Amino acid sequence: MAEKHTITLTVNGRRHIAEVEPRMLLVDLLRDELSLKEVHIGCEHGVCGTCTVLRDGASIRSCITFAVQADGAEIRTVESLADGPTLHPLQDEFWAKQGLQCGYCTPGMLMRACEILAHNPDPTSAQVREGIASNLCRCTGYQYIVEAVLAAAARMRTGQNATHDVEVRS
Repeated sequence: MAEKHTITLTVNGRRHIAEVEPRMLLVDLLRDELSLKEVHIGCEHGVCGTCTVLRDGASIRSCITFAVQADGAEIRTVESLADGPTLHPLQDEFWAKQGLQCGYCTPGMLMRACEILAHNPDPTSAQVREGIASNLCRCTGYQYIVEAVLAAAARMRTGQNATHDVEVRS
């Protein structure tokens, strides 16, 4: 058994100290140890983007990132977006504009869109398409995703909150 390393990271605003083996993947730490099941596992090769999270504001593939590489980092997952039952504008627009079908790629797509809008709050359709090109979706054809990101960007620029609440189950 490999020697474990103690790491400290902040995930969705909460500080965690974890004992991890050197080859433990960040996606496994998030899903198995921290119970953040909305971080999905897709290709396990860093190609599809399903496992995308933000590390210090930059999108990364958690399926090819070792947990020890997140030591000292701030990690955000899709669970950080909603404010209780109130959806983040991106989540709300994905819902309203049908930017999701099966929903499997959605958490990674939302986190990638967060990064895009953090760097460019008023992107063009072409810029959104280029930005999300690193995340694969087999269901939507991307048009509705692009429309959702653009609509969310407009709402975020004006400070308009989400229009839908969701039922929170414990």
